[in-house]
Amino acid sequence: MTKTNAMRLLEAAGIEFEVLEYPVDENDLSGESVARKTGKAHEQIFKTLVFSGEKNGFGVCCIPTCEELDLKKAAKLFGEKKVEMLHVKDLLKTTGYIRGGCSPVGMKKQFPTVIDETACLFDKIYVSAGVRGMMLGVEPQTLADFVNARLADVTAVE
Repeated sequence: MTKTNAMRLLEAAGIEFEVLEYPVDENDLSGESVARKTGKAHEQIFKTLVFSGEKNGFGVCCIPTCEELDLKKAAKLFGEKKVEMLHVKDLLKTTGYIRGGCSPVGMKKQFPTVIDETACLFDKIYVSAGVRGMMLGVEPQTLADFVNARLADVTAVE
């Protein structure tokens, strides 16, 4: 198994984590696919989304893969009038990660981060390890503390 930068950072901080590897289908990077391949609940697998605002620059939200980000809630939490999702072509340059492999741990720069409050329902949530095909299982509050994130409601209501 290849160690990612996210793994090295967690190890250096003495944070326990679980590694899940799964086969990657470049045509299906969905959370449903990851959940199916890892045997974990959709609600426990979190995607890392990056957006930009006019006042404060970039922000990060980690939400369950089965949910949608509420841009208005995100804007309010980050002190913005509105936010826009970062275009996928700018993701690598901004974060150091590619689509499907973006982790809240080890971005090029530490951006303000919110993890959806539903993370607290689980002993572990799974976030990208920084590459496609690998997830890290981490205790939610420990992850939030490590990336200096707030836990808040940022998902859209159905």
